[in-house]
Amino acid sequence: MKKSTLLNSEVSYLVSTLGHTDEITICDAGLPIPEHVQRIDLALTHGVPSFIETVRVILSESQVERAIIAEEFVQVSPTHHDALIAELQRDSEQSGKTIDVVYMSHEAFKSRTEQSRAVVRTGECTPYANVIFQAGVTF
Repeated sequence: MKKSTLLNSEVSYLVSTLGHTDEITICDAGLPIPEHVQRIDLALTHGVPSFIETVRVILSESQVERAIIAEEFVQVSPTHHDALIAELQRDSEQSGKTIDVVYMSHEAFKSRTEQSRAVVRTGECTPYANVIFQAGVTF
């Protein structure tokens, strides 16, 4: 049995096959997912798993160089936004690599998900609790 934090086989495979600048989206339960993009649906019920739990696990297994967030997230759900920023800062400190944070409108964010290798859907029901991670390199 796999020993590390990430046990979900689809998410583990996704992370292990990312190349530099590939993008993945982690989203709340309501974000529309483009039909041509792989959907990895983790949602069990409202809030399970949470957005932040999912972010934390994916960060533990992957190198991220950029996080793309909807501008609306800051105003509408500041507690969750601040928790995401704290996770990104923690990961940067542990890896010694900066994660650039880019903001765009929610409409532009939804369009950007078209470029994602996959969208990981959580059970989160907090508005705008979504992030696109761009893969970095460990060297």
